[in-house]
Amino acid sequence: MIRKMLTASRLQQEVDRRIHRLQEVIEDGVKIRVPRPQLQETDGTGCNWNMSHFGNAVGFERDIERVLKAVRAEFNLSTEAKEKADPFGD
Repeated sequence: MIRKMLTASRLQQEVDRRIHRLQEVIEDGVKIRVPRPQLQETDGTGCNWNMSHFGNAVGFERDIERVLKAVRAEFNLSTEAKEKADPFGD
């Protein structure tokens, strides 16, 4: 499966969204701090990023790991720097 490319901010938002939609997280009313993804060498699955050190996550480690596994299978971290468009062509 070809992964879609996302920026670090978009990956962070996607993981945050999925974690905070989990029934267990909703029921406990907990707010888990999601760190920014870190670029790494492409692993055996083809993924080039990972996240660690989630805040306020005690008791939700397995749920977070499940979400990370799914998101890492769908997306890779974009490594291209955004270029500012120069309207004058300089």
